[in-house]
Amino acid sequence: MLLQNEKSFSRDVALTGLLAAFSIILSYIEYLLPINIAIPGIKPGIANVAIVVALYILDYKKAIIIDVIKLIVIGILFGNAFSIMFSVAGALLSLLVMIVAKKIKIFTILAVSVCGGVFHNVGQLIVAIFIMKSTIILSYLPFLIIGGVLAGIIVGIISAAVTRIMMKANKITD
Repeated sequence: MLLQNEKSFSRDVALTGLLAAFSIILSYIEYLLPINIAIPGIKPGIANVAIVVALYILDYKKAIIIDVIKLIVIGILFGNAFSIMFSVAGALLSLLVMIVAKKIKIFTILAVSVCGGVFHNVGQLIVAIFIMKSTIILSYLPFLIIGGVLAGIIVGIISAAVTRIMMKANKITD
């Protein structure tokens, strides 16, 4: 018979793998969708549902693992040097900000997701400034903030629902 710590470890490993696969699948679906928004870099970011859910049902370390797995797999399958740089910068800054926002404890899952959406775009904008060697790209910032807020709201609503369902189904407590 497994001890409680072994059961918890096994459950966490299984959930980490499940959420990593979920994130990769959602990234692939988003890659296939013909989303044509006039501002470059704006997309729904639905793969981040898995990252937000991981922050709430697992912990930040496992969320980082899931994010890195997603970045590597999607980068290999669909990326090039530029897309990988943009993805890594956006994903890591976004995750860092979400971890901090969650630790503050005054933010709801929706607010944490919105922070992530906005800072994902900020991370990508920072890379663009370095690549273009110009700050003129900062003129996109208001549009990227709006896009990040909207994407964060969508991801946050879905993440909150998935988190509630998973916590109830698996009797996971915070």
